[in-house]
Amino acid sequence: MSGEDAAPGEPEAAEEGRRPLRTDLRPIVEAVREADAVAFVAVGDRFDDDLRYLTRFSGPDRPYALVVVPDEPVGRAVLCAPALFREQAEREFVAAARASAGEATADSTDDAEATFHDGVAREVRTESVGDHAGERAAAVVDDLVDGRGAIGSDTADRTVLASASIPHDAAVYLERAGNDLASTDAVAGARAQKTPAEVDRLRRVQRAAVAGMARAEAVLAESGVTDTADEKSKGDRRPPLRWADEPLTTERLRREVNQVLAARGVRDAGNTVIGAGPSAADLHYVGDDPIRPGETVLLDISPRGPDGYYGDVTRTFVVDGDGGWERRAYVAVEAAREAALDEVEPGVPAKTVHGEAAAELAAYGFDPNAGEGEAGFTHGTGHGVGVSLHEGPSLSGAGELRPGHVVTVEPGVYDPEIGGFRLEDLIVVTDDGYEILAEYPFGIVPEKRPDAR
Repeated sequence: MSGEDAAPGEPEAAEEGRRPLRTDLRPIVEAVREADAVAFVAVGDRFDDDLRYLTRFSGPDRPYALVVVPDEPVGRAVLCAPALFREQAEREFVAAARASAGEATADSTDDAEATFHDGVAREVRTESVGDHAGERAAAVVDDLVDGRGAIGSDTADRTVLASASIPHDAAVYLERAGNDLASTDAVAGARAQKTPAEVDRLRRVQRAAVAGMARAEAVLAESGVTDTADEKSKGDRRPPLRWADEPLTTERLRREVNQVLAARGVRDAGNTVIGAGPSAADLHYVGDDPIRPGETVLLDISPRGPDGYYGDVTRTFVVDGDGGWERRAYVAVEAAREAALDEVEPGVPAKTVHGEAAAELAAYGFDPNAGEGEAGFTHGTGHGVGVSLHEGPSLSGAGELRPGHVVTVEPGVYDPEIGGFRLEDLIVVTDDGYEILAEYPFGIVPEKRPDAR
């Protein structure tokens, strides 16, 4: 059994986790064949997650292109890279995709150097680097299809597949070269179902995320309440908590979290969301607010690892709460989380998971269909996570859950005048249910966990 097929936690999977990631391009080749097209083209830069996934090439910040065509025995893929990045492209796109010793592949031959793990032969081309990436892709398509449907011919009937997000200027170059563009969701479908190696990367980043959460919870547990009984009884917003002899703010807490993430080898990527009081109702708050006793402190930590994969975990705490709105919110959200997880298994419609969470929140008196800025449940129960923080599948979208889907489960309730409460875990759908990629305890009152640093 190869590392691509090993279950998470088995030795083969652990070994695979130490190898460079590689993408199976056979689904892209098959999509081209099924559409009776001649090629698939992707154009973007290092920030294009589809292209990063397809090529495992991590640079540069200017456009380059990938062309994939059916070929014997499986297919061919050409990366049109800038000349200065050729060595990196050869290493990350070509060498990393070669079959390992003893690994059977679709294009197995006696020449180990000629084999690739998925049977799709890869190469890097750096000619015509001064041309637009779309123009270079069009030239490669014309070369690889061996003259079928000559460029500029009135009789050309040549379809090229591309993701809907292909840049407009690249699409223009391809169309001017005599290609009819057709959209495909093959890349999104491939990205949605993770291999064991991808799950391993996600698990590692998620462990760093929960370590950051442990640090935040410890800081909150160590923080002091400075208001007097008279001040507390007035009902006004209380003085901020104090930690390390200074008022505690969301920015100070964010820095503590981000230090832990950096020490664990992941980047916060600007995604350490911390809100306190009313700002905890802002789903993406990265500003600086005082953290006060009795108010919800919502922490949503979503770092990105060195291979481009994200983690995503959320917890909510209250220091010196009075058991009012925040306690009711906590009970409702925890119940919604359990109801959602109870539905997770292969073959279940994704919408069912969201529906169960929403119904549970409604049973506790929260509006399950609140709009933005209103009080209640204002978002879906979860989304896919991979090389994008938000990708397929959506737990409020179409389709069924499949083994290999990695999704968040994150019910929450919000009141713009009071705060917000959300619990979020990252899970992988397995053959018989699900696995939480990194466990972290629940509790509205912050504690100092043993592994917090």
